[in-house]
Amino acid sequence: MPYQIFSYSKYNYMLEKQNLSDKLSKKIIGWSIPEYDKHERKKHWYIISASVGLIFIIYSFFSGNFLFAAIIIIGALVIIIHDGREPMIINFVITDEGLIVGKNFYDYDVIKDFSIIYKPRENIKNLYFEFKNVIKPRLSIPLGSMNPLPIRENLLKYLPEDLERTDQPLSEALAKMFKL
Repeated sequence: MPYQIFSYSKYNYMLEKQNLSDKLSKKIIGWSIPEYDKHERKKHWYIISASVGLIFIIYSFFSGNFLFAAIIIIGALVIIIHDGREPMIINFVITDEGLIVGKNFYDYDVIKDFSIIYKPRENIKNLYFEFKNVIKPRLSIPLGSMNPLPIRENLLKYLPEDLERTDQPLSEALAKMFKL
């Protein structure tokens, strides 16, 4: 079986890829999540998107902004290619030393705080992690059918909670609204 070396803090671990959580530390709680949200788009979504894209391309040619046209075309190709594949199911594990997301390990030392947004009526059930490194993007983990209370209790042992966040980030709300 192939091995991979994962490095974090001062330690190097030689781990089997499939037994990452067992070798690193004590697993507290874990569940499977999709790699990304796949939205069901109807025919009219594609028609509206193609129309808006075509209008932007025509505008970019009339204004002489060919770079904008190239960006619109590349964006359309990315959406078409991305829409044709299903999201992979990855494991998310909370351990006593950090978080495991798929094959990535995040030590608690690199995480600034966490927050849980749980609004079942609005279909918003997410766990968010902010990193100390401002360049690193926010980590959003869907809770699915998990109970947020034991997750919160366990995370409070290792990380502070951001109680000021009461809604999902604007970027996620817009992505959900436009089905991106």
